[in-house]
Amino acid sequence: MGAKGRRTVWDGVRNYQARNLLRDRFRAGDRVLFYHSSTEPTGVVGLAEVASAAYPDPTQFERGHEHFDSASRRDAPIWFAVDVVAVRALERVVTLDEIKRNASLSKMVVAQRGSRLSVQPVTREEFDEVVRMASRPAKAVR
Repeated sequence: MGAKGRRTVWDGVRNYQARNLLRDRFRAGDRVLFYHSSTEPTGVVGLAEVASAAYPDPTQFERGHEHFDSASRRDAPIWFAVDVVAVRALERVVTLDEIKRNASLSKMVVAQRGSRLSVQPVTREEFDEVVRMASRPAKAVR
């Protein structure tokens, strides 16, 4: 998240539920929590902003690309992408463990058992709480 203002495509979403959220609910100007899922520890590391409406993910049509989908047609695309812009890194990583321990985030989708979607809805209250958490030192686990 050190690339404030950098615009990039969020492509490669290959789950129907996540695709539907990306395609139907994301709007330019929406703020998003940028979550690292393949690091240790996993957690929210920054803020980004949706910079475009959803559009057909171009990688679905690129033979040889890891996200190629032979069932996708240009006149009937299956997968969608959006552009996002980095807004800022958080003061610190808000870990998944912290999110799970925070009672006010108990209904947050990422805190639910088995929830592994790359795109998840977040309420305004959840978003604000995660940003607040990043501005305070992490609480020690006893």
